[in-house]
This record gives sequence, structure tokens and C-alpha cells, in this order.
Amino acid sequence: MSSRKLNVGVIGFGMSAQVFHCPLIASSAHLNLHMVVERRTDKSRELYPATQVARTTEELLEAPGIDLVVITTPNESHFVLAKAAIEAGKHVIVEKPFTVTSAQAKELAALADERKVVLGVYQNRRWDGDFLTVRQIIDAGLVGRVVEFESHFDRFRNFAKPNAWREKDVPGSGMLYDLGSHLIDQALVLFGRPTSVLALVENQRQIPGTTIDDDFTIILRFSSGVKCVLRSSMLARASPVLRYQLRGMNGTYLKHHLDPQEDQLKAGLVPAGSTAAAFGVEPEERWGTLNADVAGVHVVGKVETCQGRYLEFYDNVAKTILSGEREGLIVTAWQAADVIRVIELAKKSSEEGGKAIEF
Repeated sequence: MSSRKLNVGVIGFGMSAQVFHCPLIASSAHLNLHMVVERRTDKSRELYPATQVARTTEELLEAPGIDLVVITTPNESHFVLAKAAIEAGKHVIVEKPFTVTSAQAKELAALADERKVVLGVYQNRRWDGDFLTVRQIIDAGLVGRVVEFESHFDRFRNFAKPNAWREKDVPGSGMLYDLGSHLIDQALVLFGRPTSVLALVENQRQIPGTTIDDDFTIILRFSSGVKCVLRSSMLARASPVLRYQLRGMNGTYLKHHLDPQEDQLKAGLVPAGSTAAAFGVEPEERWGTLNADVAGVHVVGKVETCQGRYLEFYDNVAKTILSGEREGLIVTAWQAADVIRVIELAKKSSEEGGKAIEF
């Protein structure tokens, strides 16, 4: 693998770029935050003085030396921007949700294969510490054969943010595309493609300024017999919020609280330098609990949460590009296309009164 750093160009400098992408790119030993597209300000250069500012996407795509383009703009623009970047010969990472339709997702995945560029989607929640812990528990067989997996990603926001694009009723908006992308991706990582999708997608707040879906329940069924219940609401004020419930023939794993990495990034901590050791570490009082028969012993107690590792997403992208071995990419465009297809089927199921739809 080459030892050089890849030059990264980021399109957009809103919350997603500022909190999730740029701090991780700047923390990676394999990446250089080279250019950011900002329409009106130079905020990125204030935070990252060595970074260049471009006013248009075209300027970034024409700039010499850009290896990887990261798209952090509103959801409806992902397809057009990603296609332009691929056609310019760039490797591309797209903020989730990948695209608005699965047809768009498949078109981009096929185009990236044709042009032999890396195309991935920012499904960082695969590196949540609690999700890594769930994977370990399943792999170790600690709850026996899994029969049900319940996953929540809830918020409490009983108002509409003024002028926020996420609150506008446009293609790709709403909780199903936003937090639903994470929940669905995690379920597919654990259990593969579902056999059926059943869902109820609603606007529960019924407040002026927004008509987006702000609540959903999705039930996925798999050929293994596993049932997944995926739940998200903007009106979940209970504390602590339920995150996971994993049920098996031998017992249950129960987890509350959200992974700490988002809050750490918002507070200015990064997975590099003096804060690296503490980044992604969850305090003991937030660990999940296991109640199960393990090797003939009834075990009841806390399970230490794995350290979260968001930086691994970008390190994997960089190593895949530098090695020239595209099959090493962990989060692929084709996987992301399956996520968008589940979203489409969830919407269809809800529109048909909660009817189960074959995948």
C-alpha cells in the first residue's frame, strides 16, 4: 500500500461535514483535507488553515490532485453530485442516505464499477461501540440462536427548526431516510437481506412548518427466522432511551443510551492525538446487561461496551484506494442500494396500511 496521503475534497460545510466528516478526515494518517466547497463563507479554512476553499463543485472537480470527493449536501443532491464526481474520475464517499431511489443507487454503483473507482456511503454507525458489542455477542453465541432484534434511534424535538432543509417535504427528507438509513444498514449487516418489509411511517407531531415523517416502525423478517423491529421517533423524551434489545433462545442483551462519539465530536474531541484513547469509550454506568445461559452457567450482569471506532470508516476507505483493491471496501454502494430499497418498501408498506411487502 502506498504511504502517500490522499487529498480529499468535501462538498458542503454544514453540520454533517463539520461534525462527522472533516474531524475524522483530519485525524486520519492516510488523508489530507485539501479543499472544501463553501458557497459564501471561509469557515472551513478558519478551522483548518491549510485547507483551500472552492465556491463551486465544478471548481473542486477540476482542481488538480483531488483523489477523494466527500458529498455532505442535502439528500436530494447526492445522485447528481456523486455521478459528476465519478465521471470526473474521483473516488467518492456519499453521506447517508446514499440516494433518494434505489434505481439511482444502482446506477451509481454500476458506474463506479465501470470506471473502477471506489464509491462508498458514510454508514458510520457500523462503528458505534454498542453495535460492535451486539456483533460480538451474536458471534460468540452468548444469547443462543437469535430470534428477535429490536433497535431504536430516538430523538426529542417537538418543534420544527426554521428554514432547515431536513424539515422540508422534498424527496429524501424525513426520519425514514435519515435515522432509518442507520437502523436498516445495521440490521442488514447482522442478518443479510430481508425476505419481507412491513412498516408504519407517520407524521406524529402535526405542527406548523413541517410535514415530514417523524416516526416509524419497521419489521424486517429474514430467512433465518429472525425478526427485526426498527423504531425511531422525534417524540421520545424518556431517559435513558432504549437502544437495543437482542433476544435469543438462551437469553437477552439489553442496551440503553446512544453511542458517545457524536457528542464527543460536537465537543471537539477527535480520535487522534491526546484525546484518542478516550474517544468512543462509554462509561460503565451506560454498559448494557446480559441475562443468559452461557455454557451451562446462568450469567446476569453488565457487558463492557466496545470502544467506538468511527475513524476506521475513513481509514478503510483510504487503505482501499491506496492498495488499489476495491473489494476491500467495507461499506459498499451495492449494500447502500439495498438500504434504499428497504426504505422504498417501508414507504409502500405504510401506504398500503402496514402490509408486508416481499423484498
